Amino acid sequence: MARYLPDGNIEYLGRIDNQVKIRGFRIELGEIETALSQHPHVQASCVIAREDTPGDKRLVAYIVPQPQVTLTISELRSDLKEKLPDYMVPSAVVILESLPLTPNGKVNRRALPAPELSNELLEKYVAPRTPIEEMLALLWTQVLKVELVGRHDNFFELGGHSLLATQLISRVRNSLKVELPLRSLFAAPTIAELAPNIQRLQQQDLELAAPPILRRTENAELPLSYAQQRLWFLDQFEPNSASYNIPFGLRLVGSVNVDALQQSLIEIIHRHEALRTNFITVDGQAAQIIQQETNWTLSVVDLQHLPVTEQEIAAQKLVKQQAFEPFDLASEALIRATLIVLSQTEQWLLVCMHHIVSDGWSIGVFVQELQAIYNAYSQSEPSPLLPLPIQYADFALWQRQWLVGEVLNSQLSYWQEQLANVPTFLPLPTDRPRPVVQTFNGANMEFSLSVELTQKLVKLSHKQGCTLFMTLLAAYNTLLYRYTGQTDILVGTPIANRDRTEIEGLIGFFVNTLVMRTDLSENPSFNELLPRLREMALSAYAHQDLPFEMLVEALQPERDLSYTPLFQVMFVLNNAPKPEIELTGLTV
Repeated sequence: MARYLPDGNIEYLGRIDNQVKIRGFRIELGEIETALSQHPHVQASCVIAREDTPGDKRLVAYIVPQPQVTLTISELRSDLKEKLPDYMVPSAVVILESLPLTPNGKVNRRALPAPELSNELLEKYVAPRTPIEEMLALLWTQVLKVELVGRHDNFFELGGHSLLATQLISRVRNSLKVELPLRSLFAAPTIAELAPNIQRLQQQDLELAAPPILRRTENAELPLSYAQQRLWFLDQFEPNSASYNIPFGLRLVGSVNVDALQQSLIEIIHRHEALRTNFITVDGQAAQIIQQETNWTLSVVDLQHLPVTEQEIAAQKLVKQQAFEPFDLASEALIRATLIVLSQTEQWLLVCMHHIVSDGWSIGVFVQELQAIYNAYSQSEPSPLLPLPIQYADFALWQRQWLVGEVLNSQLSYWQEQLANVPTFLPLPTDRPRPVVQTFNGANMEFSLSVELTQKLVKLSHKQGCTLFMTLLAAYNTLLYRYTGQTDILVGTPIANRDRTEIEGLIGFFVNTLVMRTDLSENPSFNELLPRLREMALSAYAHQDLPFEMLVEALQPERDLSYTPLFQVMFVLNNAPKPEIELTGLTV
């Protein structure tokens, strides 16, 4: 693999099989090695992806310095940060006297040692001093997937964002038995700053904001969650619609063990009641039935007999068919999967779930479990996964019992005040008249932000005490203001709503929609807008439990069939966990 330089020369980057994928980024190891070799004190280098802890794949650089030179890791890392984006800077650097070689004289990558905690980390590291600080340090390592956290390390500079902050708050609730507001972490982003806040809350002995979610008793009532209720209603209103299908696919290169794959999928369905649930109508009301046994099967379509060009056409047709085929909520399994066989070494696995039993986060859970179970079954071993402590129906029951009385009034009153006197419509200029009834016809436009711009946005976010989401939303609002001239702008945004550890590992429909109202009055500069937006977003996160459908019902906004109520634009930053998937004998 090579690339053109601005002066017209071609720079060799390395072999194409030296490509890895880490946390969603495809990385050329040769490009990192090239950057390292340009340092005057580096004689030789090698970069590999290691997974010493299961599920924690990271980049490790091995360096041989020039003779009679003292090379520090911090100096090397600073040099790399000027040349490469953050995700390509190795998380560990190991300095060796020489690189191990094979008999053929090539670098023996398998013989490279596992990194120890680097001197650079130990130099900066200040150990936790109290039991609370020690517990916080442990929780940070779990959430941020880092080796070592000192009391002065900044949560957001270590890679934290709003979603990870929510997971940390959930773990603090479970381990330290306090209800820590999300904004506390933004105000005190180091362990040394946060620990006293937690100690004060413990001394106040405040009750937790919500009781734990427990497994329901046998023969308990099985209500739908509020979000499920809304989707069921929409399905009654417009049956046989594929609008709420969630399709995704995996390209599998290598020899698939079809039996192990089918049994793995059946085991996932068996583990998660949501995937065995149907929704029926009883006396005009929705009711759910959890099937104890299913006759679910993986559909296998063999296209090996077709010429290559016809294979591609037939496979793409199947992809569309799977994605757009509607589900019958009352009688069909709400997950289906098809394996398209193109050759002995290439297969496509298509999976489609209905949104009423799934969401974006659930795909990450599904993929993670598929990896663990398939890798075990393909070697005739039992599933390594522990039984789930609770199920989605337990969450739905808990939600109905908790979100009442004072709790409901508190959430409702916040949103009623926050959205008082909002404009009903965002007058975006359009190239043709808006139809009387909304059609959802449209198009999409793709573009990329450069690595340099992304780095600058991240730095600006850290400087202003914001997350990247907040900074990008501020930019989006600025654009909407420029197009409409409106200073009161409402934008919808999805929130994972997985703010409790009990539900992090469940497949189900948890995602909620928040209405982000931004005030652009008095012509603020961008640096003035960011703190406004940060405060608004943190308040919205603190009141994320009110289901969007209940909010619309309570506010009774003016209805018009030509546009959606409350907001007509959305902003989404996809940062839900998406694990790398490695299946035995397969490249995915």
